[in-house]
Amino acid sequence: MEKDWEIAKVFIKLYLAEIAKEVLADNNIESVIINKKDSSYQSFGDIELYVNKNNIEKAKELIKEV
Repeated sequence: MEKDWEIAKVFIKLYLAEIAKEVLADNNIESVIINKKDSSYQSFGDIELYVNKNNIEKAKELIKEV
């Protein structure tokens, strides 16, 4: 991950992260999902959604309801 990216939101469910990513894409904001869930035990770990720090405030506002 490049240094100019920040976490916009942390999710527990992958489908919610995918929805947020689509909302951001619809608003021309590039995002990346990093899945840190344990592959054996899906109850451990988080799913992080990153955006460029120049878009962080707008991104957080757009996905606050997801």
